[in-house]
Formats: sequence, C-alpha cells, structure tokens
Amino acid sequence: MRIVIAEDDPLLREGIAAVLTAEGHDVVASVGDGEELLAAVEQYVPDVAVVDVRMPPTHTDEGVRAAVEARRRVPGLPVLVLSAYVEQTFATELLAQGGRGLGYLLKERVGRVETFVRALQHVADGGTAIDPEVVAQLVARPDERLSRLTSREREVLALMAEGRGNAAIAEQLVVTEGAVHKHIRSIFAKLDLPPSDDADRRVTAVLHYLECGRR
Repeated sequence: MRIVIAEDDPLLREGIAAVLTAEGHDVVASVGDGEELLAAVEQYVPDVAVVDVRMPPTHTDEGVRAAVEARRRVPGLPVLVLSAYVEQTFATELLAQGGRGLGYLLKERVGRVETFVRALQHVADGGTAIDPEVVAQLVARPDERLSRLTSREREVLALMAEGRGNAAIAEQLVVTEGAVHKHIRSIFAKLDLPPSDDADRRVTAVLHYLECGRR
C-alpha cells in the first residue's frame, strides 16, 4: 500500500511513517502542510492519504480543506483524517463527497497500532472508518428529520455511519439482522432517503444526511 502522510508534528509524522513501514507499507511522501499534501498526492497518486486537521499556517482546518481539494483533484482518493479534533464544517463537507474510501479517527481514541492499520487498510480498500465520537457530534446537529427517529433508529444510524454492516450492527445492539434491516428501511423513509440494500449507497446516503444536518 502506497501512503502519503500529512502531519505538522515532525515526531508524530515520523512515528506514523515508522509504524506503517514496519507493517510493510510504502510511505511515498511525508509532509507538514496542506500545499505539500496536494503536491504529493498529484505526484504519487497514493493508495491512501493520512491527513491531520490542523496544519500551518493558521493551524485551524487546513488539513481537511486540503483533503477535500485532494479528492477533487484525484477523484476517489482514499483519505483517513487522523486528528485530535472534530472540525465539523469541513468534516461534513469531506464526508458528503461520498461514502467510499473515507475515514475520520480521533488520535486520543486510537489505542492500538493494529486498530489504526486495520482502519487505514479498510479505507484504502474503499471502506469507511469513522470514530463514533465524530458521528455523534455530526448527528447531534439540529435537523427536524432527527425528531422522526426513535432512539433505537438513532443508534442504528450512528453505527451505519461508522461503516458497519447489518451483522455487525445486530451484534453490537444484540438484535437480529432482520430487526436491523427493518430499522434501516424505517430510517431511510423518515429521512426522506430512498431505501437500498446496496452497502455503498447506504453509507453514501447516511453521509449525505449528515451533510444536510448542518443546514
């Protein structure tokens, strides 16, 4: 797997690179700001980019802005945001681009190397890896459609947005897969989203719903 890392903290940047190299991956570029990220992405067209949120010059949202632009320049580029913060506006903009090949993990909640590497591989393969806390903060935004959901449907929605399939949701909530399927169909109906059994369309629809939640 060919990887570009964008992180302004040199020690953390080199630490991530060392971990990924030790796992047998190829870190083709390791950069410290958004402009360097864009240049590296266009030069190497990596399998996945690992991006921090707050980078120079203002240390606010440059990383997520650069990630959004990187996916515009290289359509479908898998991106895993690894940050200490949930930058809501641009996190939502990034996620709203589509459900494939996207991740947003919080540094303080990534407790094990294998968890991070597994999530990165999942994103590179076109999957979704979103920290539940990120989902919670995005879903918590005001939207009248949220009031239509039952508490169980909210739980299912949050797990869907993490990229979990029906079996994983059923295991987490200790219910049957049939019950999960019924909840999902109800969620789509209440959120005015067309129901679908296709996993990719399901994740995309959830992420578009999260985008609507900021209006």
